[in-house]
Amino acid sequence: MSIWKNGTPDPASLTRYDTDTLVTHLGIEVVEATENSLTARMPVDKRTVQPHGRLHGGASVALAETVGSIAANLTLDSHERVGVGLEINANHVRPVKDGFVYATATPEALGRTTQIWSIRITDEAGRLVCISRFTVAVIAAQQA
Repeated sequence: MSIWKNGTPDPASLTRYDTDTLVTHLGIEVVEATENSLTARMPVDKRTVQPHGRLHGGASVALAETVGSIAANLTLDSHERVGVGLEINANHVRPVKDGFVYATATPEALGRTTQIWSIRITDEAGRLVCISRFTVAVIAAQQA
């Protein structure tokens, strides 16, 4: 059974809404949607690495919060309620120096006032790079 408010989303249609934001600056794009998960990818390049040439932990967190936020809002009626980030944490497991990383958000709890999402970031070989937990506050659309 699908968790999405309006059916399984089309990844290409989701990326176009992020023009001139951090999302486009970092090269983040949604690449896959299933009945209960959303996946985005981000390049590991000069925009997303730290001075030692490894993926910056902050870039991983930005990717995790991006895919988690998009996913959370796709479960809501945007005319009535929106999801906004409340808390995020991340454990960085493996360095990446190039290519792409992929973040997949899956819900742990989809409550009336809060949602909790797990986001697994992997490298192109499918190895775990970062694991994150993202808590979303669900608020009235008029408050946003």
